[in-house]
Amino acid sequence: MTISVNARLAEQLSVLATIDPVSQGAGTVTTGWIPAANHERFLALVQTGVMGASGTLDAKLQQAQDSGGTGAKDVTGKALAQIVKASGDNKQAEINLRAEELDLANNFTYFRLSITVGTAASLIAASVLGGVAKNGPASALNQAGVVQNIA
Repeated sequence: MTISVNARLAEQLSVLATIDPVSQGAGTVTTGWIPAANHERFLALVQTGVMGASGTLDAKLQQAQDSGGTGAKDVTGKALAQIVKASGDNKQAEINLRAEELDLANNFTYFRLSITVGTAASLIAASVLGGVAKNGPASALNQAGVVQNIA
């Protein structure tokens, strides 16, 4: 896809999945499985608010062979270094993914973001964006939760 200098950034990016802002108790939360077929590049943006006392946050990308999670496994090299309360309040972290980094040879064509909060409830949010849409505009592939797109 050719990127026009006149195109709006919203036409170049898709909001594919979110973990809406929440005070997440200790445990794991994930996005749904996202098909990698429609984009070349992806970005998972993880955000913390105030973390609980001694709270920790781990995040990684996982891959699967279908939207049901068949054969789920981690995507090699796509995990954050643990974020801890002492330095982790109100921070952002990014995990980049290229479609070809999935195990395509074994039909792993879906992925998701997995966030694990440890020890204490912590404020978190996350978005997974798709870029370089194979059939644009990318904004046409936004998840249903995107209710406004102002030019």
